[in-house]
Amino acid sequence: MDIIIILLDWIPYLFLGLLQTLGLVLASLAVGLIFGLPMALGQIYGNRLIKSVISVYVWFFRGLPVIVLLFLFFFGIFPSLNMSSVPPFVVAVVVLGLRGAAYQSQIFRGAIQSISEGQMTAARSLGMTRFQAIRHVILPQALRIALPGWSNEYPTVLTDTAICYAIGVQELLTRATYMVAQTYITMPIYLAIAGVYILLNYAGMKALNMLEKKTSIPGFGQGAL
Repeated sequence: MDIIIILLDWIPYLFLGLLQTLGLVLASLAVGLIFGLPMALGQIYGNRLIKSVISVYVWFFRGLPVIVLLFLFFFGIFPSLNMSSVPPFVVAVVVLGLRGAAYQSQIFRGAIQSISEGQMTAARSLGMTRFQAIRHVILPQALRIALPGWSNEYPTVLTDTAICYAIGVQELLTRATYMVAQTYITMPIYLAIAGVYILLNYAGMKALNMLEKKTSIPGFGQGAL
């Protein structure tokens, strides 16, 4: 009973960590989308130089562990740019977002390439420019096709946020660790935190699955077999 009372007393403190975690997830996914989609287009429609630069970018961010990237940006890149005062939360969003962009770009690239080249040809024959064809014909279909793969980024980013404690981000795990240090209650606290992550994962994937069904293309995929 005493443990339950202690846990209840710390709920407001942990709730702030939960908000930090959700903020990291949403902001990182948004950054990944903003950079990942143009990179996918660049890899398909860009010239050789653009394709090479994007390939190096993807290779770099996919080849390093998250914690190495966090240390590299927090202790190296930002200080070297005279930006040592940047909050850890912002650094974490930048790292997770840029890393996510590398993965998301490949998801979007595969979806775009799955669209028949004949649709681009047909759009151009109707008088559309290449940009208009991509915007009005290719992307609306590709984004729907990419949604199942893109949804998998949510649990990945959610679990990666726990690593951000290494640079001092006050997310859920960081606050739980501080709570353990203050109360000397270990297993119940970490079990409760694990339960929160599971619920967040379930709720997020449930919402994304609903969005996937709502935006699915009739007759496309296994339902057409």
